[in-house]
Amino acid sequence: MTSPPPVDIAWRDAGHALLVRALAELSYEDLLRPEALGEQRYRVALADDVEYTFTATRGGFESWRIDPASVLRNGRPAADPMEFLVDARSVLGLDGPTTAEALRELVATWSADALLRRNLPSAKALADADYVELESAQGGHPAMVLNKGRLGFTASDAEAYAPEAGRTLRLTWIAVHPSLASAHGVSIDDELDPGTTEAFAAKAPDGYVWLPVHPFHLDACVRTLFAPYLADGRIVVLGEAPDRYRALASVRTLVNVDHPEKRNVKVPLLIRNTLVWRGLPAEPTAGAPAVSAWLHSMQARDPFLVSHVDLLGEVASVAVRHPLFDRVPDAPYRYHELLAAVWREPVQTYLRAGERARSLASLLVTGSDGVALIAELVSRSRLSAREWLRTLVEVVLAAPLHALHAHDLAFCPHGENTVVVFGPDDVPVRTMLKDFAEDVNLLPGRSYPGLPAEADRLLPRWSEGELAHSIITAVFAGVFRPLAVLAAEQLGMPEPEFWALVRAEVDGYRARFPELAERHTAYGLTAAEVERICLNREQLTGGGFHDRAEKEEFEIVHGTVPNPLVREAGAPADGACEDLAVAEGPAR
Repeated sequence: MTSPPPVDIAWRDAGHALLVRALAELSYEDLLRPEALGEQRYRVALADDVEYTFTATRGGFESWRIDPASVLRNGRPAADPMEFLVDARSVLGLDGPTTAEALRELVATWSADALLRRNLPSAKALADADYVELESAQGGHPAMVLNKGRLGFTASDAEAYAPEAGRTLRLTWIAVHPSLASAHGVSIDDELDPGTTEAFAAKAPDGYVWLPVHPFHLDACVRTLFAPYLADGRIVVLGEAPDRYRALASVRTLVNVDHPEKRNVKVPLLIRNTLVWRGLPAEPTAGAPAVSAWLHSMQARDPFLVSHVDLLGEVASVAVRHPLFDRVPDAPYRYHELLAAVWREPVQTYLRAGERARSLASLLVTGSDGVALIAELVSRSRLSAREWLRTLVEVVLAAPLHALHAHDLAFCPHGENTVVVFGPDDVPVRTMLKDFAEDVNLLPGRSYPGLPAEADRLLPRWSEGELAHSIITAVFAGVFRPLAVLAAEQLGMPEPEFWALVRAEVDGYRARFPELAERHTAYGLTAAEVERICLNREQLTGGGFHDRAEKEEFEIVHGTVPNPLVREAGAPADGACEDLAVAEGPAR
């Protein structure tokens, strides 16, 4: 008799973790409403006499902390997130097409999570890893269930190009007629070695604009949608350059592993991931160097920002337009973001001797040995867990707080956009911030010194309450919420104590800059209630699976939740700005 095939443990564990996250996040977003059974036991009743039960406690922002081992489906251990989605579809209000699309993204996410688990190092190895290697270990957006859908990738594409695969790729360069393309910012001549430049120059007509293309995108987009211009010579394929690149967690931003001192390059990919298509719009791409130059000049005039943050400038870009899709302004936005490139300063530009860079998102990773990276770093630092976390919170909040209150400017400092710099002792010392052209927001009616007209046209203007969500949503809810869970589980710090650290840092900043008291009140980071950000709700029941003419049409707010800086920290509320609106679109 043939024995059954061995169980794929990584697949099983990844699915179980996805199911637990789905129950927790859909309950947090009020899509599911667990019924209390007593003694921290809850029940979710679904269609066809199916019910899920679990044990849970509540955390900051009214989040759910579910005991993974406690999840049962009709009294039996549950571990299949796809079965759960089908079970829940009627309660979630999902029609057939939406359910099918969600299942596609769910199984893709499940596959990516399983691959990540197969390659996951121990906590010690994670702590020793360099910036790029650590990016390959990230788990994706912590609040989203379908966070690695990457629809458009085949299985072989995911194995070749997804960050968790840890593989390298080479970029193909093309030359584009100047009637279709424009270059901005500094020269990119040093991105190619002299021999490659000479070989490409022999193929490129004079005056053409050069840019690299991701191998997936060359096949999926350039050779298809730009086929007429390849045929008439307005686009010329120059060839593959020899340098090898690896993808950061965002998939479309690439780091040169052969020459790490060279710039990172961000390129479009014709895939949809976490709500949006991952293209590069022409106008923000063209204006990226101007925005970066202005931000650098603003920072240079502010000693606080100089000492607390490095800005990874987007110093060069190429934007390419499609002449026919340009004439269809109401086409889905993905057809207006097809071909471009942005070059960004690498972290090596600003690292000093003995320093190490880690993205803020990577600090949420737990190693294959069950030890969290932050626990390993605390151990190496020789600080107490409380002092290490206090330092991390101080370092992470310094630049966003000051930019918001002193300059009425909001970055989008979520986990991928914030890079934490550590000293030789693995203690946080400052941050680096990135992603400016599409993710820097300003205040309406305010004059900004030195802001060039090109940048002014690009940067969105939002109200004070909306700008405040650059911190409330991206940092407090997006990173600190799961970090508080890790701190409780692995460092022994109860969640209320963690949120008290965060509140103390906000209050400490206020005490340091009393002249900004009016701005503190206006931005209201310690209001009693803040809006609940619901990315899964929008993806599943809003417009997440529909082509749209505009990327920013998403409605990702649903109700309010108590602010843990008030409730958990036991501190008084501002009483100001209690009706906050969302400042940022879907995570990029």
